[in-house]
This record gives sequence, C-alpha cells and structure tokens, in this order.
Amino acid sequence: MKYIYNNNITLQDIADKEFLSTHYLSHEIKYSTGYSFTELINLTRVEESVKLLLDSDKTISEISEEVGFSHTRYYNKNFKLYYKTTPLNYRKKYKADEETLDKHKKIKYHDLKDAIEYVMYYLEDYDRFNYEDKINKINIDVSEEIGEFEKDFKNVINVGNAFELLLEDNKDIFEEIQYEIGFKYARLQNIFSADMGIFPKAKFYNWSRTVSVLEYLDGIGVRPLIVLDDKEVTKEEFLDGLHSFLDFFSKFEGLNLQDFAFQFVSSTLIENLEEAEKILVEEFELEVIKELYNDEMSVDPIYDTSYMLPFIIQNQLNNNSKQNSLRAFDVLDSQPHLTNEVFFGYPGMVNDKGIRKASFYSYYLLNKLGDTIVAKDNGYIVTKKEGEYQILLYSYNEEISNLIQLKRYSKLRGLKNSTEKKFSLNLMKIPSATRITSYLIDEEVGSSYNYWLDMGKPVRLNKEEKEILLKTSFPQIEFKFAKKSAVLNLQAKLQGYGAILIMIKEVQKHLK
Repeated sequence: MKYIYNNNITLQDIADKEFLSTHYLSHEIKYSTGYSFTELINLTRVEESVKLLLDSDKTISEISEEVGFSHTRYYNKNFKLYYKTTPLNYRKKYKADEETLDKHKKIKYHDLKDAIEYVMYYLEDYDRFNYEDKINKINIDVSEEIGEFEKDFKNVINVGNAFELLLEDNKDIFEEIQYEIGFKYARLQNIFSADMGIFPKAKFYNWSRTVSVLEYLDGIGVRPLIVLDDKEVTKEEFLDGLHSFLDFFSKFEGLNLQDFAFQFVSSTLIENLEEAEKILVEEFELEVIKELYNDEMSVDPIYDTSYMLPFIIQNQLNNNSKQNSLRAFDVLDSQPHLTNEVFFGYPGMVNDKGIRKASFYSYYLLNKLGDTIVAKDNGYIVTKKEGEYQILLYSYNEEISNLIQLKRYSKLRGLKNSTEKKFSLNLMKIPSATRITSYLIDEEVGSSYNYWLDMGKPVRLNKEEKEILLKTSFPQIEFKFAKKSAVLNLQAKLQGYGAILIMIKEVQKHLK
C-alpha cells in the first residue's frame, strides 16, 4: 500500500494492469483485508502523517496536504477514526521538545542477539509488521502424494492415577474423549497403591478396584498401559506385588492379559527394572515399553490456553514427545494452591467441569485428517482419503514447539490486539464440485479459556455460566458448496493462536 500511496496509483490502474474489473478487484480487496481500497489508502496517509506530527513543525494543514488529503476536515475525520483523537491533540500529547526528550531517555545497551529477541517480542503483534506477507498463499496440487499419515498420536492417552477412573464424572469425560478420538492405550499410574486397595506389606492383595478400572476400559475398547513404580517399597514388595497382579489377571475371565502393556518410571532402580522386565517378558510374554516414563507432572496456566492447539499439532506432526505430560482430564483435588475451580493450569484435555480445552481440539482436528499426505510445511498439512481432502492450518512461529510462560502468551494485551493471520489457498486438480466444511478454533472462537476471561474470570461457576462455557467451547463450523473449477480458491484466517480444519468432499453429479 505504501508503494501505491507514494506513486499515486488508483484502483483503476491496478485493475487495468491485472485485467480485472474494478468492481471485482474492490470486492477482493475488501474480502482479503477487511478494508476498502480507499480506506487502505487513507489509513496509510494517516500513519505517514504521524511521523510529520511528531518529527516536524509543519502545521496541521500542511501535513494534511502533504499526505494527500483534499481538505483538513477529511484528515481530521480519518485520523480520529484510527487514533480516537484529533491530529492536534495527538501532537500535544506525544510530541516532546529536545530538552524534555533528553530527560526521559533511558538508554540500555544489549548484545545483538538479545536486542533482536527483545524487539521481535513486541513486533510480532504489530499489525503492519511484515505486512506484505500478511496473506499466506499456499498452492496445493491434490493429485500429489508425499507419504502416509500415521496417526501415532492415538497410541496412548495419560489418565494419571488409576483411581480417577472409579469416579463416574471422570468416566463420562473419558468416554467422550474416546468416542471422538479413539486412543489405543490408557496409561495408568499407581495401580499398586492404597487408593486402589493395594497395601505392599499386606499378606493378601485385593484387586477388586483394579478389576473395575480394567473392565471399564475393556468395555470402551481401550487397553491398559500400566506404569510400574518402585518408590517407597522394597525390592521384595515391588516384585511380590507384580507377581500377584500377573498371577491374578492371567487367570481372570473376561480380560486378556496379553492386551496389557507395561512401562517403568524413569526413577526405577536398574536392579528392580531388570528383574521385573524378566518376569513380564520371559514368564508371561507381555509387552514392555522400552522408553522410561517421566511421571513428574507440571502445572502451568499455559495448559488452559489456546496456545496448546498449535503447540500440540506442531509437535505431533513432527513426532515430538514434548506433549507427553498432557492428561485426559483435570483433577481438582490434586491442586494445593487453587485460585479458582475452573482453570488452574492442570495439563488435562478437559477441565474438572467437563469443559473441553484447546488441547482436546488439537487431537480432535488431527483425528479428522486423511491417510495420505498431499503437502506439508510449517503451519499446515494437507491430506486426502477416498475423494476427500483435509487442510489443517495452524498458528506457527519458531517457538511453537516449546511451552512458553503465560505472560509470553498474553503479553499483557487484550484479545483485540492479537495477531491475525490470513491464508489464501489455491487447490488444483479437484475433479468435481465440492462440499466444504470448516472447523475453526482460535482465541476469538471456541476457546473456553478466552470465554472464561471475557466472563471476568469467575472463581466458581453457577449453573448458567457452566452451560455457557460448555456450549461456547466448540469449533465454529461453516458449510459451503463450490462448483467444479480448474483452481478452487479458499480463504481463511486465524485470530491469535489457533487452528482451522477445512474438509473438502467431492460431489458426484447425481448428488448435486
């Protein structure tokens, strides 16, 4: 726009050069940017005028004429539209003489690396930063295939303490997760604990609570991945408990011990691990996961935010295990320093009230992808399956693979200032008309955490507030139909951290 402004180029000039009608070009500019051509020109004029207001002694009339407004009245009107004040008041408030400026100067020197990181921290949310690349253009040939899409993210879901699956509310949440995503294994901790009725020094092991948990999982098609931990027990107690468990369930009707898998925590003593593994593998021929499990759980407010959506998608698409600390649901009783009962930084996919968090929807969207990868790059993946095409777009930056502190997520800014990312997709070689369904979740739509913030962060939810959060924490779903075309163009945008899944289905002639 600055080039257009500096060279006095009109909408007609652009239309003539691109062989487009001015009506069509005007419509596309409005659709892509949210502004008309004239509004974009006036915005550029206003922003250029700020430099003159603060860095020169020119009058308001002179500045108005220099930036291209036909009358000072129009300049005042447009300036007030974007800055909520007049040019004169803006100058009075922000312009400082040399003496005042010197008094307020605070100079601090940084190494180049630190300086770039510091500046980028604020620039990434500046609306005109890297403006020319604001619309991300992606060209997709749907006939291409670059590999299979393996849904390894469905292998294991962390439950935490096995005891939690004795509680009906948790079972309801877990069934909902399983219905939508379909995990193969549920990782269970503390099977050998007092909560489960197991006491290491007892002469008899009562496995009735464990039976209830394992039968429940079997009933919904999930296999148990049992975490073995030798903390606070002797070697003899550890091995005796394991033997009792294996002997009991090898003879138990209705459950197949061969469906069970086992994993040791990272703190297990080598001697205990080797002997227990020998029992599992050689005596019972059971599966043991070689990777040790880190059972330390972190609590961080970032787990509740929409940042988790692109964070999980990016790591899952790149086979990174950084999200292994995530769990199926929040457990309120485990938090000693609560400030509220809604969002308290627990790494669950669904909170204690049954409200889905952004982390749930990362798996929900990933699970809808096809079996064959068409294209993949930072911030997107395209897949296909039997006449359907799936495009998953998500917020991307160089740090998105790492968990960040909550203050980096919010930057003390409101939602209205969050970065908007726009995409223009050109899909080629789709052989028919299509039906298109999109699922959008970002900081503006579908984020239960953001809705909770907008509600004033209530520490407790009444019945009405809970119902609102349950209903609003769901993707924005849109449907459309597109005629057969050599190139199917689709446009999408994300507000702040988020993701959008676009599903395109070929339509046969007799179904139109």
